[in-house]
Amino acid sequence: MSRKWWAVLPAVLLFLAGCSSTGPSQGEPDGGADPTARPANPPSGRWQPRPGTRWQWQLDGKVDTGVDVPVYDIDGFENSAEVVDRLHARGRKVICYINAGAWEDFRPDRGAYPKSLLGDKNKGWNGEKWLDIRRLDTLRPIMAARMDMCRKKGFDAVEPDLTEGYRNRTGFPLKAADQLAFNRMLARLAHDRGLSIGLKNDLEQIPELVSDFDFAVNEQCAQFEECDALTPFVKKGKAVFHVEYELGRGDFCAEAKSLGLSSMRKRLALDAWREPC
Repeated sequence: MSRKWWAVLPAVLLFLAGCSSTGPSQGEPDGGADPTARPANPPSGRWQPRPGTRWQWQLDGKVDTGVDVPVYDIDGFENSAEVVDRLHARGRKVICYINAGAWEDFRPDRGAYPKSLLGDKNKGWNGEKWLDIRRLDTLRPIMAARMDMCRKKGFDAVEPDLTEGYRNRTGFPLKAADQLAFNRMLARLAHDRGLSIGLKNDLEQIPELVSDFDFAVNEQCAQFEECDALTPFVKKGKAVFHVEYELGRGDFCAEAKSLGLSSMRKRLALDAWREPC
């Protein structure tokens, strides 16, 4: 559920202040792409990242295009087609981060959301309110427009955030079936545009959704002892892009590698800094 540094609770900011200042290119142990772990294209023609594919996830600040990994996940609104082109020129695949489950008052399309869609505040994230994801007919064109933006900028895939609202206090009586319908709608919208799509967290619904999504993005499965839930993606030859914020690499990298996850340690701000496994 990671977004912008200015939205993070003060307690988190204190945590970040104590993190190492090591830059993303210092002590970089994972060099160029491993030929056995490079992304491949499935019969559909969409990009299909394989388990073990290394990646960078940066949602805050000017994107550091010098990190030597084959996959970048960056903010779709705040990065231009030129940034995507520069990464493509370096042989990178690029994932477009968007928020799907919450309204954001700092996005240029904020006026497209009817007020009746907006629920409770997303606790801990300034300027965000949960959406009534049961309203598929209303949300479909809004989500389609966001994915059109990703496609027009040249992104290869999309990472929609907040796809497990039914497990949160949203202000709406959301059920698991509502979440499945919403998430599958997102997958269809992405695939209709030739984009791959990742399932963000939503571990409980992986058995039902693994066939609809091309990869997974996970936060803190090691900290909460739930990484085994991600194995259906790996078994289908689909990458699991995973980060931990509070654990040291020695606490999760061995397990992550044994499970085939693409893991690294990041600051919650998701700036350029990274410590890959």
